[in-house]
Amino acid sequence: MEQADVSGIAYSRNEAKITLVKVADHPGVAASVFGPLADASINVDMIVQNVADDGKSTDMTFTVPRDDLVRTLAVIKKAADKIGYKDVLSDDNVVKISVIGVGMRSHAGIASTMFTALAQKGINIQVISTSEIKISVLVGADYTELALRTLHSVYGLDAT
Repeated sequence: MEQADVSGIAYSRNEAKITLVKVADHPGVAASVFGPLADASINVDMIVQNVADDGKSTDMTFTVPRDDLVRTLAVIKKAADKIGYKDVLSDDNVVKISVIGVGMRSHAGIASTMFTALAQKGINIQVISTSEIKISVLVGADYTELALRTLHSVYGLDAT
């Protein structure tokens, strides 16, 4: 049944990933990061935040359009005192791949199928985001074609 729910696979090569390492974990930190980016008209897409083992800091990863990477890093550096982070890591050699369909959250197994298929091909998932109509993952750009072929096949989209 899950194959009927997936209607397509989309991808974007215009992605860059930024990770702020060891950001203080307290109210307002996300605003101190994303407020200046919004003020600079930089669109942020995928966002993941993980609290560190010490419970006092967090790593915050997000994506922006590849063409905005240099500008984004400049905005983050300018706001460094307000944000307070240990390091900034960036990678523009990534691609976002999305499985698209209706009711993605309400059909068990679609995400698992995606994750398993990519894992079986040795493709590491760096970031995951979901919505009602899509599940998106960020992977290394070198795996774009393999990931697309794999997902088309696993969801039966390559049938003629």
